[in-house]
Amino acid sequence: MKKVKLQVPATVANLVCGFDILGMAIHEPFDEMELKLLETPEIIIKHKDHFGLSEEPSKNVTGVVLLKIQEHLNLKNGFEVIINKKIKPGSGLGSSAASATGAAVGANELLGNIFTKEELVHFAMFGEELASGVKHADNIAPCIFGGITLVKSSNPVDIIPLNSPDLFVTAVHPQVEVKTSDARQILKKNILLKDAIEQWGNIAGLVAGIQKNDFGLIGRSLNDVIVEPVRSILIPKFNEIKEKSLELGALGGGISGSGPSIFMLSEKEETSQKIAKMMKSVYEKIEIESFVYVSKINPSGIKIIED
Repeated sequence: MKKVKLQVPATVANLVCGFDILGMAIHEPFDEMELKLLETPEIIIKHKDHFGLSEEPSKNVTGVVLLKIQEHLNLKNGFEVIINKKIKPGSGLGSSAASATGAAVGANELLGNIFTKEELVHFAMFGEELASGVKHADNIAPCIFGGITLVKSSNPVDIIPLNSPDLFVTAVHPQVEVKTSDARQILKKNILLKDAIEQWGNIAGLVAGIQKNDFGLIGRSLNDVIVEPVRSILIPKFNEIKEKSLELGALGGGISGSGPSIFMLSEKEETSQKIAKMMKSVYEKIEIESFVYVSKINPSGIKIIED
């Protein structure tokens, strides 16, 4: 029986000002997935974690992706998937994207690598649609391509891999839940032209800074005048953590995806570790458990694990 094992990394979406178009892969946390190709057409999903996610294919992010691949190929084979999620759902660290991407990449490997990376993004977005109600690729693209990616278009899929600067990422996940679907509902439907112009400048500056390894430009561009002011009210101590991170030497940062996780970029590991310690302390004081991760940008994204 053909099988494949995968390590699927967490991702940071938006990168502050790049709502739905920028994303970055990190090394930790990550999900573990194993897919087997079956001779019969059923899709079997088994969870080794304790998050209580549905194992019915049509109601599971992984299952939806595999169903779409089956339908596209008129495939008579099915799949068995064993998932050990370490990226908690609702964390803002790309949990649903990891499940969707693992399904697409694992199935592709079992079927002889018949799809391009862009096609894998297309299939994985059906999983994101189930999770959030919207097909978006800002978490999926870096998971598949690695590093930092720009989603120029989701329909048709047009992904631009960017440079991966030699920076450290500190991410804190406070144990409160923010559902992506809820976080989308509170966004403004109309924005002022002056805010749009400022946001476009920040996005362009951030992409230019990433490509040029210009850390000063990256720091000046990590500013969001549209989404963060609304979503940050859902995250305890967001402003305090951001202010203290900048005081400790972070280039900048903000909400990871739809939250509640917060990320910061730093030039030095020492700075990143100081920020991690501070983040943990802030949440301990208000008796909220948190998990903190320090990682470099993950240049390869999803990995196939050899036995």
